[in-house]
Amino acid sequence: MKISRRHVLAGALVAPVVIAPRLRAAAVLQTLKISHQFPGGTIEEGDFRDRLCRTFAVEIEKRTGGALAAQVYPNSSLMKTVAQFSALRKGVLDLSLYPISYAGGEFAELNIGLMPGLVSSYKQGGAWKSSAVGHQFADFLAAKGVVILSWIWQAGGVVSRAKPIIDPQDVKGLKVRGGSREMDMVLKTAGAAVLTTPSNEIYVAMQTGACDAAITSSTSLISFRLEEVSKSLTTGRGKSYWFMLEPLVMSKQVFDALTKGQQDAIMAIGAEMEEFGTKEAMADDQKVAEVYAKKGASVHDLDDAIVEKWRAIARDTAWKDYAAKSPLAAELIRLAEQIPVS
Repeated sequence: MKISRRHVLAGALVAPVVIAPRLRAAAVLQTLKISHQFPGGTIEEGDFRDRLCRTFAVEIEKRTGGALAAQVYPNSSLMKTVAQFSALRKGVLDLSLYPISYAGGEFAELNIGLMPGLVSSYKQGGAWKSSAVGHQFADFLAAKGVVILSWIWQAGGVVSRAKPIIDPQDVKGLKVRGGSREMDMVLKTAGAAVLTTPSNEIYVAMQTGACDAAITSSTSLISFRLEEVSKSLTTGRGKSYWFMLEPLVMSKQVFDALTKGQQDAIMAIGAEMEEFGTKEAMADDQKVAEVYAKKGASVHDLDDAIVEKWRAIARDTAWKDYAAKSPLAAELIRLAEQIPVS
């Protein structure tokens, strides 16, 4: 029964990817599984992260002449959200578009992927891939059995059941979902109680009152319909102290078993998806304001002074705590700080 359900969820993808290669009897078909926690849709409509995965799947089939196919499993329908990283490392799962800090409990170094205040613009985050911090981070992941294919950064916003969350003092006494251990440290220092939950579980937490406010990416704020349970929104458009690295990643064990030509195709497509991902993430930063305003929520933006307040708390708490985790963590945050804020 589970298999049938998954096939239905990925139905828009299965027909073009699986049927076409069968017409080439000489082709050896290997179907890769791509899992993510976000709502499913089509290549043209829906959460851009799902659309990115579906586009990647179609391109893989096309560029490998049908030797490789892929099937997308959205909404954690294949496996639980957090479990996806370990599954990649073991070769049980092939690919995932994964908020990398979710695996911070397994490897503390990965929490730099959602380090409050460290990245404050798409340009700054985009510079990681070709900078020393990105090289060392990618090498660390590869050593743990995971290959980065697409570097995708997303700005985040804050939704609340009541008053807007702008200044750090606004979270005092509230139950807030921050999205990472480091963001939780900042929130606690500002006086909040924190909740640890994947973004696809925020709706119920806010609906029931278990959560007063939540920080997550603009795309998730839209896709998970949080405007239905929120009275205020602080956007990440223009300025943000919350940027999450949500890369498309692949099991190194699976990657290494492919031919050189297939590996080259996968890496090339992954790089091409970065422009699409950044463009769509930025579009959602604007779209989220429109969605929430239409629903009647108050909409607010951040300025440099407010972002610096959050960054100052982060620098004295989360950054120091992270740097003390390991020599590599200290080096990563040192290198990340060298990338100019722009």
